[in-house]
Amino acid sequence: MVYTKALLTIYSPMPYAGEIAALTTAALWAITSVFFSEAGKRIGSFNVNNIRLVMAVIIYGTVMTITTGSPIPSDINSKQIFWLGLSGFVGLVFGDSCGFKALVMIGPRLMTLLYSTAPIFASVIAWIFLGESLRLIDVLGITITISGVLWVITERKANHRIQNSNDKNHPDSGSFRKGILLGLGAGLGQGLGLVLAKQGMIYSGNSVAAMPASFIRMIVATICIWLISSLTGKLGGVVSKVKNFKGMKLTLGGAFFGPFLGVWMSLLALEYIRTGVAATLNATTPIMIIPVVMFYYKERVSWRAVIGAIIAVGGVTILFLS
Repeated sequence: MVYTKALLTIYSPMPYAGEIAALTTAALWAITSVFFSEAGKRIGSFNVNNIRLVMAVIIYGTVMTITTGSPIPSDINSKQIFWLGLSGFVGLVFGDSCGFKALVMIGPRLMTLLYSTAPIFASVIAWIFLGESLRLIDVLGITITISGVLWVITERKANHRIQNSNDKNHPDSGSFRKGILLGLGAGLGQGLGLVLAKQGMIYSGNSVAAMPASFIRMIVATICIWLISSLTGKLGGVVSKVKNFKGMKLTLGGAFFGPFLGVWMSLLALEYIRTGVAATLNATTPIMIIPVVMFYYKERVSWRAVIGAIIAVGGVTILFLS
């Protein structure tokens, strides 16, 4: 079946397509983090993770049907389905479950700091698993970019976590230390998930375009997390949260910008650039989130944030020119 080229083509439509897609991913996740953080405060991160995956599957299925005439991807072999499905579980179930809980417990800014470990995990795992090596210029660009990101988000601790993280009645209650560990788990899940996705898209037969690859990941992740909900007796609680209209609106907004557009763009980047470089550009979300928190949380931007953003942009420039 021929995919609509404007959306699904495997061939690079423009110079720096991979880099642009990765930076777009970072911008989309900056927007998404606010949607999901606020939704999590209302209905709990576990419920958000369950419901947003269903929403994303519906969006993907609709777009696939419109652009290809069928919601079912064609010309995909069993190995590709296995690796993409495993990627969906690792990245979207394990990684995002850790990330959403940490997002509510410690807030978007500190969560994005810990999420910035993803390029390190991705680079090391891709080197071992896929045999991808980084050139010296790539390492320099990655180091400068991450340094700028770290400079920005270590300025102060996040102050947008749930008002009382020790409130046992809240589904995301817990210690600050637990939030940190969950944030690192999110970084590991993201890094490993990208490597597994690239294995399925590029190295397991004919190349799979980003849109159908994302759809497969999303379907498997949805099945897994709803199965977990059923086995742990949480299914009823998840379904009951659908009545929370404000929480549903926020979750839908996050599902559109994150699991749909964000995940699609992240896999599009993997088609054209090294996994470590893609993960690094994805990790510029803390820079992208500065104008978002200025607008939504009314935060003032310090000179430290401005300098960090400039450093990160310098690193990104090196990666573009390398």
